[in-house]
Amino acid sequence: MSLFNIFGKRDVSSELMKNPPYKLSVELVPYRLESGKKSSSMLYIHIANMTTESVLTSVVVETPQQLGFDEMGIAKQKEIRIGNMEPKEEKELKAEVFGGISTEKGSYTLSLTAIMHYRDYGHVINAVKKRLMVNVV
Repeated sequence: MSLFNIFGKRDVSSELMKNPPYKLSVELVPYRLESGKKSSSMLYIHIANMTTESVLTSVVVETPQQLGFDEMGIAKQKEIRIGNMEPKEEKELKAEVFGGISTEKGSYTLSLTAIMHYRDYGHVINAVKKRLMVNVV
């Protein structure tokens, strides 16, 4: 775009939208929660910047109603602001997932979203979503 040429900036938005910007993998240790009592598992999130630019990054994790990010089960969403990630840089994040007394047996879905931002955390360029099944026995 010529507007960016006036200010000496180049337009990289089309490059950043072509391919998925992140490689996202998750692991739950232990891989299941216990029903009917308070239990927790550690969620390990591995994220890698697959673009050729330094990008501002955050990760949002959401749980269903029966699970949470605190022992009381009140916090259902967690945003982890990583900051700028350089090209090909990898990071590992942790979040503890809790089940409570009212958590019944079954499978529950966690939703993860890795977001690429522009300038600040309020503007989104691109995102990658992933789902993870949590078993409660």
